[in-house]
Amino acid sequence: MMLLSLKLSYKTATGQDYQAGLPPRDLASINNCTKEESEDLVDPWTVQTSNAKGVDYDKLIVRFGSSKIDTDLINRIERAIGQKPHRFLRRGIFFSHRDMDQVLHAYENKKSFYLYTGRGPSSQAMHVGHLIPFIFTKWLQEVFDVPLVVQLTDDEKYLWKDLTTEKAHEYAIENAKDIIACGFDVNKTFIFSDLDYLGTSTGFYKNIVKVQKHVTFNQVKGIFGFTDSDCIGKISFPAIQAAPSFSSSFPQIFNGKENIQCLIPCAIDQDPYFRMTRDVAPRIGLLKPALMHSVFFPALQGAQTKMSASDPNSSIFLTDSPKQIKTKINKHAFSGGRDTIEEHRKYGGNCDVDVSFMYLTFFLEDDDRLEQLKQAYTSGELLTGELKKVLIETLQPLVAAHQERRKQVTDEMVKQFMTPRKLAFEF
Repeated sequence: MMLLSLKLSYKTATGQDYQAGLPPRDLASINNCTKEESEDLVDPWTVQTSNAKGVDYDKLIVRFGSSKIDTDLINRIERAIGQKPHRFLRRGIFFSHRDMDQVLHAYENKKSFYLYTGRGPSSQAMHVGHLIPFIFTKWLQEVFDVPLVVQLTDDEKYLWKDLTTEKAHEYAIENAKDIIACGFDVNKTFIFSDLDYLGTSTGFYKNIVKVQKHVTFNQVKGIFGFTDSDCIGKISFPAIQAAPSFSSSFPQIFNGKENIQCLIPCAIDQDPYFRMTRDVAPRIGLLKPALMHSVFFPALQGAQTKMSASDPNSSIFLTDSPKQIKTKINKHAFSGGRDTIEEHRKYGGNCDVDVSFMYLTFFLEDDDRLEQLKQAYTSGELLTGELKKVLIETLQPLVAAHQERRKQVTDEMVKQFMTPRKLAFEF
C-alpha cells in the first residue's frame, strides 16, 4: 500500500509513471549541481560564472543532457544545403542541439519544418548580443527555405519586470522593428506579440491549456525555481513559451496541421522551457521541438558579467553612434593583454578572456583574418589597442547598416509582419 502511494506521489510530481532506476525524462532541475561541481549558474533569467573565459559549455551540455554540435553534424548540414555553414556553426557559437539530426533526416527526405525563436522585449533598444539568434535564424530560413514564427513575450516582461502592459507592448513593437531590420522575408515570417495574438488564435490557447494540464506545480518549481511567493502568472507562463513549438498554434500558417516539425534556435539559457515542452509533447500527441543552442554573448566588462539593458556601458546597443561604439570599446572592453607594452610583446595576450577578440569571433566573417589576429595577439605582435581598433572598424559599419535598414521599417511593414496570415508555403 505504501509503495502504491509513493508511486502515485511520484506520478503527481513528475507526470510520469515510476520506473525503477530511471530518472524522470527531460526534467532534470537546472540548478541541481553543487557549488563544487560548477560555479556556473544558468537559467532563463540569470547567467553567472566565476571563470573569465565564460561558462563551461561542455559541462552545461552534460548537465542539460543535450548533444554537442560536432563536425559530423556540421558536415551533414553543409551537404543538405549545398553551401558553407554559417560562421556561428564553424566557430562553435551554436554548439549544442536536441534532435537536429531528425530535422535533417526529414529535410533530406523532402519533408519541411519551421523555425521558431523569440525575444523578451524588456527595453526599447536591443544590443548586438540580441542579434545573434536572429542573424542565425535568418540564415537558416534562407538556406532551408522554411517559414519562421517570432514570439515577442511582452506578457512575460509585464509579469517579471516593473512595466505596465502598455509599456511592455510598446517595447515589443519597437523590438519588432529591429528584428525586421535583420532582413527577414515578410512572405515567410510571422512576428507576434503574446498580448495581441493570444486572444485571436483558435489554436494557440488550446495548446497552452494542454501544456498547463500536463505540467505540475512541482515540476515548474523544479525546473524554474519558482517559489510560493511568485505570482501565478509566472508559474503558468512556461506553457505560453511552449505553445509556438507546435504547428497547430498557427492554424493560419499551417492549415491546422499538427505534424510539422519545429526547430528552435536560441541561447542555451532558454533550454529549460523546451526541456519541459519536449517532455509534455508526446503526452498531448504532438511532436517534440528540435533545438540549436548558442553560447552567451559576453558583456564588454568580461565573460563573467551579464549584459544589462539598464547599464549602457555593458554592451554595444543598436542605437549607438560610431563615436559611442568607439568610446565604449576603448574604455570598457575587457582586455586579455598585459600590463605594459614590454610585457605584452614578450608574453602575448590571452584571446580566451579578451572581449574584443570574443566579439570578433561573432561578427568578423573572414576565418583566415580571425586566425591571423589570434596568432598576432597571442604572440604579442598585436597590441590590445590595435585589436580594439579592428573590432571598432567591424562593428561601426554593422550597426550603422542596421540603423539604416531600421529607418526604412514603417508602421505598415510592422503591421504586415504581425498580421496572422497564410505564408508563402504549402504544407
